[in-house]
Amino acid sequence: MESLRNPATARHAASWYGGAIIGAALLHGVIRIFSRTTLFHAARRIEYAIREDLFAKLLTLDMPYFAGERTGDLMSRFSNDLTNIRMLLGFGVLNVINTAIVYVAALVLMGSINLPLTLFAVVPFPLMVIAAKRITRRMFHHAKRAQEELAHLTSQAEENISAAVVVRAYCREQAAVAAFEELGRRYLDRNMTMARLRGFMLPVMAATGALGTLIVLFLGGERVISGAMTLGDFVAFNGYLAMLVWPTVILGWIFNLVQRGAASMARLNEVFDARAQVVESTEPADIGPIRGGIELRGLRFSYNGSAASLLNGISLVIPAGSRLGIVGPVGCGKSTLVRLLVRLYPVEDGRIFIDGTDVNRISLGQLRSAIGFVPQESFLFSRTIRQNIACGKEGVSDTEVEAASRLARLDEDVRRFPDGYDTLVGERGVTLSGGQKQRTAIARALLKNPAILVLDDPLSAVDARTEEEILHGLADYYGGRTVIVISHRLSAVRECDLIIVLKDGFIAEQGNHDGLVARDGFYAALWREQQIREEIASL
Repeated sequence: MESLRNPATARHAASWYGGAIIGAALLHGVIRIFSRTTLFHAARRIEYAIREDLFAKLLTLDMPYFAGERTGDLMSRFSNDLTNIRMLLGFGVLNVINTAIVYVAALVLMGSINLPLTLFAVVPFPLMVIAAKRITRRMFHHAKRAQEELAHLTSQAEENISAAVVVRAYCREQAAVAAFEELGRRYLDRNMTMARLRGFMLPVMAATGALGTLIVLFLGGERVISGAMTLGDFVAFNGYLAMLVWPTVILGWIFNLVQRGAASMARLNEVFDARAQVVESTEPADIGPIRGGIELRGLRFSYNGSAASLLNGISLVIPAGSRLGIVGPVGCGKSTLVRLLVRLYPVEDGRIFIDGTDVNRISLGQLRSAIGFVPQESFLFSRTIRQNIACGKEGVSDTEVEAASRLARLDEDVRRFPDGYDTLVGERGVTLSGGQKQRTAIARALLKNPAILVLDDPLSAVDARTEEEILHGLADYYGGRTVIVISHRLSAVRECDLIIVLKDGFIAEQGNHDGLVARDGFYAALWREQQIREEIASL
């Protein structure tokens, strides 16, 4: 105190103290810039790594997983959930470090002045921790529900934007807006609950600092009056205590970030923890080039473990190089049968054999590389026609693309486009007609030059004349390949070596076209019906 009353006895000059303050301020600024840059960059890199891992994980999952998930929900995890994690790892970690440093420094300085008073000042903090723990537990629950509501909202938006033509065609604009508004209201309610919890937590944090200040003013004031504590120490003590007010308030915001980040990480872990049902064999068989011989032995299948089997003991031999036609009523299991062949869904051991080898012992890469699969719903990427045709095979030339296009009878349509094969098809091929999309998908499968060609009702969107031209063009292409054709038009399977009629999961009839017509069963009735329709259409 004597040195304060007599400046001449000060240890350093005033300019020294001023320079020390400036130096400390500069050092503080450099440290803040460095810490923010380092942590924010680290958070961005971690976000990038998680996003890459998440995308790679999704590509390892199979059809059973995606059948139970919505695209909008998965997209929400890529965007909003990852943003919450980045905020936690960036701003959250930065403020945790800052808060910890300030707390430790302030408490050490306060304790050096008066340890008993310091202990009294921090009495409210354990109460704050207990209250914050209860609030944050509720925040985690509501944060996760809010993320789920956002996922539903994103899915609804994605579906309605993709189906804008259907919405307009059926005058469902108002209904779509109402449904979106309802989801938006639910999302708003969840966020308002979160806002109320945050609004309650921040005053609790602020009240903790205020209560500590009140205790210090009361007890510290008594000490100053009694002479047990100098006024200068009392002022310094209050200054250090004031340093804890803002970190205490910001602690509530950190708790909010932690709960949001934890809820988002829990949603991401649901994807990371998912396991594909279709997996590689631990001991894949070395069978050499696949020739295309297929055998089914009592094949049974049901979706999602349902008691009702969609396929009930299908047994069939398809020699390599032969053509198989599959017909039957809607929902009889035609598409399911070929999806199992490509192992898009899990297959029991000993049910499907390729060239005499259990399909489960063949590596997925070798199996799917040997099969050209044209699904019932032709999916095109938002790229050029050339890129869509060539996406199934690496390093293809323009000549190969054009040759596959000619086989699929797509070349004439492409020539009419201003940009030819460089025409962008739009999202899901929206700029192409249904028939053009199907023929693009056929060309993509043909370009692979597969040993087994599977066509799942690939010509439903083209007229009968175009279908006839495509089938005639493919006749020479088939060569020694094994070809499986699913179609509702019997003209597409008429030339097949073997035709099976699926009904209720069983093979109801099988034989060639002439034999099935002569049998006068389901196939014959369907053939006569289609013949009559063609005759009427030609009038």
